Amino acid sequence: MSSLRREPTTGEWVLMAPHRRRRSATGPHCPLCPDAPHEAAEIPGGAYDVAVFDNRYPALGGPAGPGPAQVLGTLADAPAPGRCEVIAYSGDHHTPLARLPRSRVRTVIEAWADRTRELNRLDGVAQVVCFENGGAEAGASLDHPHGQIYAYPWIPDRFARMQETARQARLRGVDCLFCAVLDTEERAGSRIVTRSAHWSAFVPFAARWPFEVHLYARRHVPDLAALTEEEREDLAGVYRSVLRRFETVADRPLPYMAVWVQAPARDGRELAHLRAQVFSDHWGSGAVKRMAAGELGAGAFVSETEPERAAEALRGAAVRI
Repeated sequence: MSSLRREPTTGEWVLMAPHRRRRSATGPHCPLCPDAPHEAAEIPGGAYDVAVFDNRYPALGGPAGPGPAQVLGTLADAPAPGRCEVIAYSGDHHTPLARLPRSRVRTVIEAWADRTRELNRLDGVAQVVCFENGGAEAGASLDHPHGQIYAYPWIPDRFARMQETARQARLRGVDCLFCAVLDTEERAGSRIVTRSAHWSAFVPFAARWPFEVHLYARRHVPDLAALTEEEREDLAGVYRSVLRRFETVADRPLPYMAVWVQAPARDGRELAHLRAQVFSDHWGSGAVKRMAAGELGAGAFVSETEPERAAEALRGAAVRI
């Protein structure tokens, strides 16, 4: 079972999940393929479009409990309730999300929205996060295209800082910080990668990674579950377009990470604005942004990218849809 421990000097919670070292990895039989042997299969029943199931080695899922269970001096630990789910994008082992037909990407979006809605209803869930590690170099333990959905019992620290920054901006008279960011980027134009009726994708002004794209809903909307039919249909094309650019912008498809930033399950939902962050620590073959001691130890990130040139490269990337 997982547990939470608080780092006393920063106040950050750390998930302790040593059992995850035993989780499934790429082997002779893929557990996400519909033709996997019975003893290896995670998804029984044959061919499928999209499947969602509980992670067998979850980072969350301890017994529920209110607040820290034990406090000893500066040390505090707590249960780690919540949910960890796996979403397999397709029964096809060799087709990543970027290469699925638009209609099938729409099905994945529907699954994200459904799980966000249902998990937000659970007692003790504070934030639902849909994310993907795209490729082994980005941390995927299985080759089969898939992502994960976590229902956290607390708002993760980075998201909590975003919420607090948005709250402070509202006190200064900025109704939605993220709407203001989107308006600024669309007016500037130099970092825009692609834009549609309902979505805008851009390289952020203070981009950290060699290639990084933020995809914003152009309407102020809290989460995936709140999207209209038109917004979901539009998203299927735009999100696939963004992922395709990560395949073609360099001399090889780039490993990437993608995370959807949604509103908390309960308090502060009015401050949130739905967006995705897609980024890669690779420039291309053999060229990787390595986190150094100052970044990992002090938290002072050093960017070695030029956001405007990265946006230009992503705009020019071949997207054959």
